[in-house]
Amino acid sequence: MKERPWLATLREYGIPAEIETDTYASVNVMMDAAIARFADKPAFHSFGQTLSYADVDRLARDFAAWLQHQGVKKGDRVAVMTPNLLAFPVAFLGIIRAGAAQVNVNPLYTARELEHQLNDARVDTIVIFNGSTPTLAEIIGNTPVRRVITAGLALSADSKLPSPPVDARLTGAVPMVDALAAGAALELVPVEMGPDDLLFLQYTGGTTGLSKGAALSHHNLVANCAQIDAFMPDITDGEEVVVTAIPLYHIFALMVNFLTYFSHGARNWLVANPRDMDAFVEVLRQARPSVLSGVNTLFAGLTMHPKIGEVDWSRMKLACGGGSAIIEAVSDRWQGITGQFIREGYGLSETSPVLTFNPGAVPKFSGTTGLPMPSTDIKLLDENDAEVGIGEPGEVCAKGPQVMSGYFEKPEANAAAFTADGYFRTGDIGVFDERGFLKIVDRKKDMILVSGFNVFPNEVEAVASALAGVAECACIGRPDEKTGEAVVLFVVRAPGSTVSADDVIAHCRAALAAYKVPREIRFVDELPKSAVGKILRRELRSA
Repeated sequence: MKERPWLATLREYGIPAEIETDTYASVNVMMDAAIARFADKPAFHSFGQTLSYADVDRLARDFAAWLQHQGVKKGDRVAVMTPNLLAFPVAFLGIIRAGAAQVNVNPLYTARELEHQLNDARVDTIVIFNGSTPTLAEIIGNTPVRRVITAGLALSADSKLPSPPVDARLTGAVPMVDALAAGAALELVPVEMGPDDLLFLQYTGGTTGLSKGAALSHHNLVANCAQIDAFMPDITDGEEVVVTAIPLYHIFALMVNFLTYFSHGARNWLVANPRDMDAFVEVLRQARPSVLSGVNTLFAGLTMHPKIGEVDWSRMKLACGGGSAIIEAVSDRWQGITGQFIREGYGLSETSPVLTFNPGAVPKFSGTTGLPMPSTDIKLLDENDAEVGIGEPGEVCAKGPQVMSGYFEKPEANAAAFTADGYFRTGDIGVFDERGFLKIVDRKKDMILVSGFNVFPNEVEAVASALAGVAECACIGRPDEKTGEAVVLFVVRAPGSTVSADDVIAHCRAALAAYKVPREIRFVDELPKSAVGKILRRELRSA
């Protein structure tokens, strides 16, 4: 086999192709090492409250002790269903110290989605935000859940922060502040966790049916943290300031913002509701971040906020984007404001998540998702599972220490998810350039077929977004008698814009082959998005 094209580029950048990925026996050991080093430093900010590393250590110990005395044991699965609040990191560190694994749950789930996930993971304990308790109350009788711990905006009993009430139907629910108080008087029995022990069940795939739990081990996450460290050598221990607006229940923020930067002693500002852009910008103003992660829509929204110029960006080192394609026009606007372009990466829940990233040595926006992580191999396969050449599109298939062992108790799904030689099939279509940079051209299922030609929505969206007056857009295909499918573009105008459908089509025609040019432009006030900020094309198809 010829040498992978990215290996020479990694050598050029001084990045090893292979690294030690078992630097810690477990995430528990990695977190404890950080707490010992940075005990006096602030760890998390939320709603005017601050926890130091020592505070997090103490509270997590108390919660772990309480869980153990409630019967939680090694291997159990505990659900956490909260936005970005102080309760999240405390609950997580308590859960893994008790020996359990965490099941991450979107607090905006419907009753149907929640019921499926709790049953599929066989969860009998859940930590849940007060505001989400009505959803749980609807279906708790249909699940194995026996313990409910409720979390408000604060972790102290004397806080004046107004939290939503707990649904009255959950009569046995225990406030987290009470569990912490009780746990402080209880003994914690240490539980030794190993690299192969389950750490997270990360649910994914719900867009095409019932969601599946990607089983992520301690080693998966320890490895991915080590891989990120190898790509970003300019992380300064004890000095980084991270703003976390992506939900921590999403694997991107959980691994990058929380685990990786916690291990380096960073100060982390938690944003519970990034849709409240005024409050979000105020957090940025107070935090003066060195690191901000987000999806394209988050960065696009910030660049259009009237007060974004009031933020001091002088210590900004890294703006990293993932979850969906970063549009070059958005990165250009961001760089004009902050001095930093958006450094894009790629991964999935099943891969812990980072497979590729644009390392620190890359000097400008590349339009790609970067190079494969150290100790990671990626190949692109055609429909017959033959490997394609440089510049040719194929399904991204990956092997590495960050890749899950499989979906939780889903042997049939696992058989379909991996190639015969053990590569995980991502379902994404990618192209490698001659230097080994990977560009994701689209999801298999999102590709549009026009007269036999493949149209990738990401490409159309990137071109249209560069037109002045277009705030954001989304591209789908609709059935067409003559061409099989036709390209439809949904457009949100920027404030004050009068851009017309003819303007958009003319702009696209100048940059795209004729079959890629949208046949129809639909102007909308907003695009449907997931809680993370991904545009939901499937909802546009049914609009």
